[in-house]
Amino acid sequence: MRLNYKQIRALTLIELLIVLVVMSILAALALPRFLSMQAKVKSSEARGMLKAALVLEKAYYGQHGRYCVSLDSVGFVQQDLVTDQPSGTARFRLAVLKADETELQITATSVVDFDGDGRHSTWMIDQSGQMEELVAD
Repeated sequence: MRLNYKQIRALTLIELLIVLVVMSILAALALPRFLSMQAKVKSSEARGMLKAALVLEKAYYGQHGRYCVSLDSVGFVQQDLVTDQPSGTARFRLAVLKADETELQITATSVVDFDGDGRHSTWMIDQSGQMEELVAD
């Protein structure tokens, strides 16, 4: 059986290079958007942990008339961090900044630099449930 090369339809090298260039440009445009979306998704972990800690602190406040300085004492269990254990899943470490009879401030600081810029994302919640991002990553 003999092939007739004039009947075979194929792409030329130039056409393939043009396709590669177009795909590279599209990927370069999409990457920053993907990274920022990925950071937003990961920061939702911090917001969830802060809300859970606030619920426990409010229950403690209802019993003792003040907020507790120790998250362990209110029953909050910090999951293993991804930097501490190979099986760790948590990317944020929680800490109580201020706890007294009237005020509460809890922070969640990332242990991973999500976008490689040297800054670690930090979130804070107060006794009223007001949450803000102190350091954006």
